Amino acid sequence: MKGLAFIVVLVLVMAIATTDAQSICNMPASDLMSCKPAVTPPEPPPPTATCCSALSHADIRCLCSYKNSNLLPSLGIDPKLAMKLPSLCKLPHPANC
Repeated sequence: MKGLAFIVVLVLVMAIATTDAQSICNMPASDLMSCKPAVTPPEPPPPTATCCSALSHADIRCLCSYKNSNLLPSLGIDPKLAMKLPSLCKLPHPANC
């Protein structure tokens, strides 16, 4: 669940500062953006297959480095929802993330 926060941060960073040709933590910007609806309040839908697939190929430890960023709330992303993404996608959580 903690992995979600870093993913959300990455999605926002990518949306603001990059194009689809770039990636963060092994996730292309378009894949990061596919996760944003699932971490945006008040009633987010479940993550899409595209989002979960992207997460499964991402460098989760790299994404974890973004989990405590103040950027998420400033972009309309709920860190608590972001932390749930790996579980919702049935993906393992790295230790200490």
